[in-house]
Amino acid sequence: MDETALSNGELYTILTNKAGKGKKGSIVGIFSGTKSERIISLIQKHFSKKQRDHVKEISLDLAASMNLIADRCFRKAKRVADRFHVQRLVSDAIQEIRIKHRWDAIDQDNIALLKARKKGQTHKSKLLANGDTKKQLLSRSRFALFKHHSTWTDKQRFRAKILFDLYPDIEQAYGYATSLCEIYQGKYLKQVGLLKLAQWENTVQKSGFKSFATIARTFHTHYDSISNYFINRSSNASAESFNAKIKEFRRQFRGVTDITFFLFRLTKIYA
Repeated sequence: MDETALSNGELYTILTNKAGKGKKGSIVGIFSGTKSERIISLIQKHFSKKQRDHVKEISLDLAASMNLIADRCFRKAKRVADRFHVQRLVSDAIQEIRIKHRWDAIDQDNIALLKARKKGQTHKSKLLANGDTKKQLLSRSRFALFKHHSTWTDKQRFRAKILFDLYPDIEQAYGYATSLCEIYQGKYLKQVGLLKLAQWENTVQKSGFKSFATIARTFHTHYDSISNYFINRSSNASAESFNAKIKEFRRQFRGVTDITFFLFRLTKIYA
């Protein structure tokens, strides 16, 4: 269960069947908007309780509306919080720290430039060991911080070393993201996975980072659906892949002018 935009940012909630493998039989339902009560009534109208009880597992993000739909319509299904949405929360927290430092670096550079002008001097930003200024370092490190360090290139590894030496809080936050990624990569039973996630949550709560404290509370709230990942290692990857297919389908026709007809074509091909 996921949401996607078809035209002008208008969101649609899409139910897909993983067994369809992105082909005929993949689309179970497409609903305009994300308002849970409306979608619940439509699902209950078009699918009998017996049909809905056949659903064994649902992967979804952490949105309250998605969880309410799953709870009201598919009571016998296990809910699995998508691991990529969980990891993205952590990545966003790292980027928040990086961006804060970048604004500080820009501010410091502007102050130094104004001081130099008043003295009739030329200001030159100090270059670091890899040829970056602090502003450039913080900007160019963005992509590497989304990746596991094992996949870094030599240049990215060198840039990261400089970054972490200057900003140890970014290194600490990146360490939390890496350890979470490694937990998800481990082939654990649900109970073991839950224990490791609880230990991770306890560690980040003590970190002093406001964003990570919020993430820890999210873990505490959704601990069951997050740890359900370790049962079948299910994620929203197939739903995200299908969303990408819809976007490519839309791109081929240079956008959507008639949404009704576009939805008709989608359902004829994939429903």
